[in-house]
Amino acid sequence: MGLCMSKNTPMYEDHIRLGAKIVEFAGYKLPIQYSSLIKEHLAVRNDVGVFDISHMGEILIEGECRKFVNYLICNDVTNLKIGKMKYSPMLNEEGGIVDDLLVYALNEKQFLLIVNGANIAKDLQWIIDHKKYRVHISDLSDSYAQIAIQGPHSKQHLLELLKEEDLPSKYYSFKENVEILNHKLLISKNGYTGEDGYELFGDGDSIKEVFNYLVDHGVSPCGLGCRDTLRIEAGMPLYGHEMSDEISPLDTSLEMFTKLDKLKFIGKDALKNKNKVRVGLKNLDGGIIREDMPIYDGFEKVGCTTSGTFLPYLNGSYAMAIIRRKVALPGTQLRVKIRDKCTTVEIVELPFYKREK
Repeated sequence: MGLCMSKNTPMYEDHIRLGAKIVEFAGYKLPIQYSSLIKEHLAVRNDVGVFDISHMGEILIEGECRKFVNYLICNDVTNLKIGKMKYSPMLNEEGGIVDDLLVYALNEKQFLLIVNGANIAKDLQWIIDHKKYRVHISDLSDSYAQIAIQGPHSKQHLLELLKEEDLPSKYYSFKENVEILNHKLLISKNGYTGEDGYELFGDGDSIKEVFNYLVDHGVSPCGLGCRDTLRIEAGMPLYGHEMSDEISPLDTSLEMFTKLDKLKFIGKDALKNKNKVRVGLKNLDGGIIREDMPIYDGFEKVGCTTSGTFLPYLNGSYAMAIIRRKVALPGTQLRVKIRDKCTTVEIVELPFYKREK
């Protein structure tokens, strides 16, 4: 899809005004960076940043939503409390990952699924095709805009706009109808950066006003570029890289989100312990490791990189990879082929970066 055919988010004109470099992503025109990727990355690690994530999809399940969503995903929402969230892969019948998503328990009759922007149409059709129980399925993606405020100072900036009791206090919890700048918004405590932070949902005009208020009051606008380096640094998987229709959650180290003791869910019967695992790699030589680079133990190919780049906070070249379990011991040295040369890497534990409490 060309840039000219992409949709604008409500903040598009603001991104232009702020000097952003725009790219097409998931059918939208989105900022990849404003000033520099490294500056924005470090702003989130050391202070606070705000991201336009309006490309994300929102699918509402109504009716017998708990039973249906529990069948649809491999995590367990049997005891998910109202006002709480859960992360989960959603599998196909072969055990591969259709997408990964967040489940928001709005009430006993309504669960909201937040899905990846590039997969909205695919996910919606998959959910409709596997409908069971008495449920109604609605795509609300065009009704919501969304921003993420991330970083160690995110809370103090939001407290300029609302009372502390209006903020969700626990990770993976949310509050609805929170008043900010005379708008009613949903606020959840979560993120995709490895830092403390929140995500805000609402109509386009409301989110646009909050976005501009935050930027005008010292919050750094951040683009897709540093969102990717931040999530890699935090060891967070991305669909299309560490996950795909051919990759099982057991292959990519998502066992904790795969509840095999559940009675039934799509893909359960195809899941079995496999000989692959997701690991972190630290580059010991020169060059930048990217995705889809072969990995060797001696002359034997043992896997492939899934994401890789220079990580600003750690000041080095790192990558995630899916490799054979037999060689996946921390400290093991392997070789990654970068074009026509090989570089030495060391297996290190994920995440590469973990925020201090």
